Amino acid sequence: MRTSRPARRGRPTVLRPAVPPTALLAVCAVVLPLCPAAAEAGPPPAAPPPRAGLRTSAGGGSVASLPLTSATAPRATGRFELLGVTWDGPARALAGGAVRVRTRDAVTGAWHDWQRLDADGEDGPDAPAAAGGAPRGGTAPLWTGPSDGVAVEVAAGPAGPPPGLRVELVDPGRGAESSAARTLPAEPEGAARRAGHRAPRPAIVTRAGWGADESLREPGFGYTGPVRAVFVHHTATATAYACTEAPRVIRAIHQYHVRGNGWRDIGYNFLVDRCGTVYEGRAGGADLPVHGAHTLGFNTDSAGVAAIGGYVEDPPPPALLTGLARVAAWKLGLTDRDPGGRARLVSTSSGSRYPAGTEVDLDAVSGHRDAFDTECPGSALHPRLPGIRTMAARLQGRVDVPFAP
Repeated sequence: MRTSRPARRGRPTVLRPAVPPTALLAVCAVVLPLCPAAAEAGPPPAAPPPRAGLRTSAGGGSVASLPLTSATAPRATGRFELLGVTWDGPARALAGGAVRVRTRDAVTGAWHDWQRLDADGEDGPDAPAAAGGAPRGGTAPLWTGPSDGVAVEVAAGPAGPPPGLRVELVDPGRGAESSAARTLPAEPEGAARRAGHRAPRPAIVTRAGWGADESLREPGFGYTGPVRAVFVHHTATATAYACTEAPRVIRAIHQYHVRGNGWRDIGYNFLVDRCGTVYEGRAGGADLPVHGAHTLGFNTDSAGVAAIGGYVEDPPPPALLTGLARVAAWKLGLTDRDPGGRARLVSTSSGSRYPAGTEVDLDAVSGHRDAFDTECPGSALHPRLPGIRTMAARLQGRVDVPFAP
């Protein structure tokens, strides 16, 4: 996940702009509909305007696209809980630029402080676009909580502003109803151990369990070769959430990845919340090598697991670390891969840290930053990866160490 400084729930963190404020204001006057000067003038109109580009989904979810094309005041909107800025063209078309957003709390009516979004595209499918569609770029999504107003600043990078700039406002809704199983039960630990180094499958909340709208994703599934590496991410969203809210966060990310970025489905193969609950991500079978869109250039022969939250400064809870270790141990154990070992992968995109075609020797459990120049999975989570590898190896019966985060 592209890393933007996470906002604490209810009171976002104040962030410094990547370029001087005067430069941001100058660009805003040319490019944006939502300028910061007007944001200080007072609240937006009480009645929101029609929701431009509103796309609804099952379970009450929706994505509203607001074009960023001309200078206007901050505006009231329909209710949303996650946002991101997208554009037409390559994912890195805004590289070197800066994007900041400000939102209005739907409960209190107060405007939060400005928040920065990472403008460099680094997640995504290895192919330039899903199903032959036009390539789309986008910032990291930002979980805002219940909001009904927005203002945006965009400062273009060296290449200038990309066309089709817009802010995507996502309402996760209550979730789609489904008769499918809501949870895959955990496997007994001893039974799984008898099959070589296969670790037991953790309990997994299925897509039906978190309310995925299956009409959003493309039909059919994409698969890669046997999983040889697991990449750990964080979602760069708030960390102080109740675990009962995690499905809402996942539904919002799902809609943003599909309708904002134009991907075939949510990018991650799995997600883990702060309580250690594991969620199925991209559709196609949790036990199968589903081709994800999580680590640009290294989605082949790998799986992406995202920690729900932002772990740049906030320490990851022990239960979260345990959940990550359980997923890694099980997924790598399906093909007898040692989570404490190494994996040789080939870069498929020069947009990664390595030119396309380069063979790279990586840890079998790596962080996103090991394959791309990004802060993800956060400065507080990345140093915990050695412990996650050890826990995962213990679950596979490879090492005799206490199972503790």
